[in-house]
Parts: sequence; structure tokens; C-alpha cells
Amino acid sequence: MKPHLLNVSTNTVDSFSARRDIMPDVNNLWHYHSALELIYIKKGRGTQFIGDSIKNFSEGDVVLLGSNLPHYWRFDPEFFEKKEGESVDVYAIHFKEDFLGAGFIDLPENQELKKMLAQSKQGIQLSGDAKEKIARLVPLIIEATGTMRIIRLLEVLTEIASCEEKKTLVSLGFKPNFLENEKDRIQSIYNYTISNYKNKIELKEIAAVAKISPNSFCKFFKTKSRKTYTQFLNEIRVGQACKLLIENDLTVKEICYDCGFYNFTSFHKYFREITGKTPLKYQQAFSKQ
Repeated sequence: MKPHLLNVSTNTVDSFSARRDIMPDVNNLWHYHSALELIYIKKGRGTQFIGDSIKNFSEGDVVLLGSNLPHYWRFDPEFFEKKEGESVDVYAIHFKEDFLGAGFIDLPENQELKKMLAQSKQGIQLSGDAKEKIARLVPLIIEATGTMRIIRLLEVLTEIASCEEKKTLVSLGFKPNFLENEKDRIQSIYNYTISNYKNKIELKEIAAVAKISPNSFCKFFKTKSRKTYTQFLNEIRVGQACKLLIENDLTVKEICYDCGFYNFTSFHKYFREITGKTPLKYQQAFSKQ
């Protein structure tokens, strides 16, 4: 799959980039860049694509992405509504591994930091108290100036390196493929699937979106994403089901059909395979929080 190469803006004044986004369509495409990226979602919800990982994202999430790791945050439709839409608030920090100079990361005191940066090539998601602490620290990077700005970023990275409440997102075997003739194909597949997951998507239909034959599509998608299109589609549907279960406005059976499943037994099967819980157990787990 061919993500877009984005050049993260830098200047001669700053050693790294730190910004705050309030629009849901900033870098709203499957892309990668040479800089590492630290993301804090203060406000916003949607679907997160990182390498071969697909999951929901929500307020409070903190993720660190390694260099050249393809990613894409797609906000839910309500964040694009002009009049009464919900607001987005995202902090994004981009930095090179050697932003403090060649050799810094190899200092004996920085071994844990070096190990964590290597781990970020699989994407790191924070959780628990560590996530909340880092969420408080990230905005301070943008507010800081001069040397304190560098100290704040090092403080955050050191916290990530030392915390135990983190997990990697991307499988060890994932390797992005940047063939030029596949530049926009995966983006089209993602967009079409998210817009139409409630419907029964036929193979010839999604193959037409990708502009290849049905037989070629199956091989293409499995080779590039390390999963079948049916698996991918079910992950999207289950992800939407998780959101609806948390909102608790519909019955489990209503959610099943609203998310594109036409068989209640299949819904239970795929939901448990993907989340490790039954829909009811998943809902109960969140209601206790």
C-alpha cells in the first residue's frame, strides 16, 4: 500500500515541530514521514490506522509513531459538520531521532530512551496513569520557549521510556510498501469502506474502487495489509459497534444490524475474535468505569 510522503515543516529557529490542530481534516490521509510523531488527542473520536493496526481513538489518547510508519486518523462524521459539529483539539509533535545532535541518543545514560525510540517503529500507545501524565505534559511543550522547550520534550520522552503502561500497535512482520503505482489505492479502499461499512460490500464493488480486477484485489490487499479484506471490513464494523455499545443507546441486536452484520451469530463470533469479549461483556466493562 502506498501512503503519501509528507514533509514535516521545519525551520532554522526550532529543532523540532510542535503544533495544535483544531480542524479534523489536517493530514487526513494515509501518510508517512521521516520524523517521529507524538500525538495527543485532547478532543475528538474516530478510527485510527497505524501500519496494519486498526482501532478506535478517543479523547485522551496518546500515541508515539516511529519514523516512516504509515498512519491515518479519520475523525467521525460529526466533527465535519459546519454548524453544530463537535470540536477537535489535537497536539502534534514531530522530531528527528537526532534532533539533539548526532551521538546524543548513544550516550550510556540514554539506553532506555534509545530502546523506546526503536520500539516506536511499531507504534506505541499509552494507557492508565502514564497516559494521563503525558497528556498533561504535552501542551507544555507548545507553550515553552528556548531551552525549556527541549527539556519539556525530553521529559515526555523519558516518561514514555520509563512507563510500563504502554503497548505496541503494529505487528513485528509489518513492512510498508511504497510502490508508486499504488499511491492512492489504499486511501480509496479505506475511505470507501468507512463510508459504506453498513452495506454489504461485494468483492467486485471494492475492486472497482481500487481499479483492479476482483482476483487481483484479493491478492493485493492480503499482500499489502497482511489480512483479508473481509477481516479488515469486520474490524471496521466491530470498531463502530464498540462505540455504539459505549454510548448505550441501542440494544446489542440493534447495534449488530446497524454496523453491517446480517447475522447475529456472526456478529458475536467476530466481535469476540477481535476484542476478546462478547458485546455484552464489553459494554458492562465500560459501564463500570
